[in-house]
Amino acid sequence: MATFQLTVNGKQFDVEADPATPLLWVLRDELGLTGTKYGCGIGSCGACTVHLDGTAMRSCQIPLSNMNGEKITTIEGLSEAGDHPVQQAWLEHDVPQCGYCQAGQIMSAASLLNAIPNPTDADIEAQMSGNICRCGTYLRINAAVKTAAGKLS
Repeated sequence: MATFQLTVNGKQFDVEADPATPLLWVLRDELGLTGTKYGCGIGSCGACTVHLDGTAMRSCQIPLSNMNGEKITTIEGLSEAGDHPVQQAWLEHDVPQCGYCQAGQIMSAASLLNAIPNPTDADIEAQMSGNICRCGTYLRINAAVKTAAGKLS
């Protein structure tokens, strides 16, 4: 066991855990931030996507020992009121069906729009391709990303 200082959603936390513990489990089990979902455990589905210093990363694949002071943002920290432009666009386009993948999808889309304010279809496909939606709402996701880009510009 070791103690780690984490900055999550703008707040400091001291966490005592095994250094091999994935960030996902610390967020969910230790900090109670359950918006970040467990999907596959191998970084392939995107349900566990969070931002590390603004970049979308799979939290199931990041052991605590790899954390070096990065600012972690979870879906709960994207917007306390749920009114981030990506979240608004998701509702406008009625993207969620079952909803399980949506936190990861939204975090990936927000990261994309931080890096590329006016993404092309190819940009959207490249960024979002690592997020699996079993309900198949990919066309609505693409439209929502474009709408969010318009809200942010």
